[in-house]
Amino acid sequence: MTDAEFDILDELYFLTSFQDLTQKTGLPAAELDQGLRSLLEQGLVRFYWPDADTELAYEPSSYGAISRDAFYLASKEGLLQHNTR
Repeated sequence: MTDAEFDILDELYFLTSFQDLTQKTGLPAAELDQGLRSLLEQGLVRFYWPDADTELAYEPSSYGAISRDAFYLASKEGLLQHNTR
């Protein structure tokens, strides 16, 4: 897990929008997007779209179009890895 991914997970103990993550982590949007993709591929983060109640399965082909309008939450595995680092 990279430092940026660790910082992202640090903010995902509660459901958080992409815009809030940008502000809280201080990461540029492109870097945040890349970190979220990596965390989603590893199963460490879940994402919700079009609202905070609808969880979607990660599909790389469609994710880019909705990534900045989605909400994110660390998965159980993500919380475990974050807390054991």
